[in-house]
Amino acid sequence: MSENTTKPSDTCDSNCSSCPHGTTCEDAEKRSNLPPKAAVDVRHVILVLSGKGGVGKSTVSVNLAYALSNKGRQVGLLDLDIHGPNIPKMLGIEQHQLLAEDNKIVPVRVTGSLQVVSMAFLLPQPDSPVIWRGAMKNTAISQFLNETRWGSLDYLVVDLPPGTGDEALSIAQLAPNVRGAVIVTTPQDVSTLDSTKAISFVEKIGLEVLGVIENMSGFACPHCGEMIDLFGSGGGERIAKAHNVPFLGSIPIDIEMRKAGDEGRPFIIRKGEKTPSWIAINEVMERLVSVVEG
Repeated sequence: MSENTTKPSDTCDSNCSSCPHGTTCEDAEKRSNLPPKAAVDVRHVILVLSGKGGVGKSTVSVNLAYALSNKGRQVGLLDLDIHGPNIPKMLGIEQHQLLAEDNKIVPVRVTGSLQVVSMAFLLPQPDSPVIWRGAMKNTAISQFLNETRWGSLDYLVVDLPPGTGDEALSIAQLAPNVRGAVIVTTPQDVSTLDSTKAISFVEKIGLEVLGVIENMSGFACPHCGEMIDLFGSGGGERIAKAHNVPFLGSIPIDIEMRKAGDEGRPFIIRKGEKTPSWIAINEVMERLVSVVEG
């Protein structure tokens, strides 16, 4: 079926909640079946996606949220990687639990301007699996939005699982004021191929691609300083140009960045350790903030 000759309203059925055209469909009757937008007081919602796992998407989400909060913005960080929630570990708050007040979920505070909600806070043990089908995940996403006391936010950064499944569709349909999506990739073809699917997904549901970030872009030898392209180079920039979306920059592999995630101390707050990777990730975050607020 050709995308060039077929309108969304010609192809979707009554199950609008799972339709990729749910946010842009021209059929008013179909759109009336969509769930209402969540009652969250937020100026901008930013989605962080990747086409495949293991590309550093959660690292980008954590550092972006910190970069925004460091600029005096009120920021919420919503970890929607329900089956593999790593955000609390990367922030050093994995021992916390979500509390409830007046039938509302209270996010975990990281700083005075940064708060977090994650499925990890609800698990009985850190290694407990979440064995859920799509309907249960959609319900949880709705609760994380509608039944959480976020307060007034400038930004809600949403860390999504790899791919373009239920979680991405649900948040795109439920969240108000979605500013757009950031695509995280690594340089090699096997990653950029999947990342182009993520870009197409974002465009098909009528959202803006805020930019592409190429993570794990080279490795500086600790002995001689030579940059080694372990996964190739330039893949992120190529797909950004091909899709006419911003390329936000490349971030090299850094052992200290890996340690930062394991230690729960976001890399971007290490201002006294301005390594090439720190400079790169700081510049990427500055460009992204500029795109979002520009």
